[in-house]
Amino acid sequence: MNKLENKKIILFDGVCNLCNSSVQFVIKRDKKDVFRYAALQSDVGQQLVNQRHIDTSQVDSIILIEPGVAYYTKSDAALEIAQDLGGLWKLTAVFTWVPTSIRNGIYDFIAKNRYKWFGKQDTCMIPTPELKAKFLD
Repeated sequence: MNKLENKKIILFDGVCNLCNSSVQFVIKRDKKDVFRYAALQSDVGQQLVNQRHIDTSQVDSIILIEPGVAYYTKSDAALEIAQDLGGLWKLTAVFTWVPTSIRNGIYDFIAKNRYKWFGKQDTCMIPTPELKAKFLD
């Protein structure tokens, strides 16, 4: 998996409009090319969560995998991603002072309502040819 060497992997709900917009947001700001992406519904997404014994029926979340190091879910994943974007996004570190239970409570509330508020697609996002290299097949 040379494609993953020194890359962090963001697993996201491929049919969620909010999740797809969030991935597009990160791609535009990932100036150091830190991340690779896969939909949780994809074969590679399922393989990655199964290898880590993550029960996606219990963890309704974006998942950030740092191969060989750790994986992060919910607000921890979002904050880790923001840190890697650099610049002013580093200021999001202040939110690590907020107890995880409170951060994840807010995260869970948004996640629970994401389809109602932002909509849902019938199929996973298909990346443009320029972005295809950033997505895992």
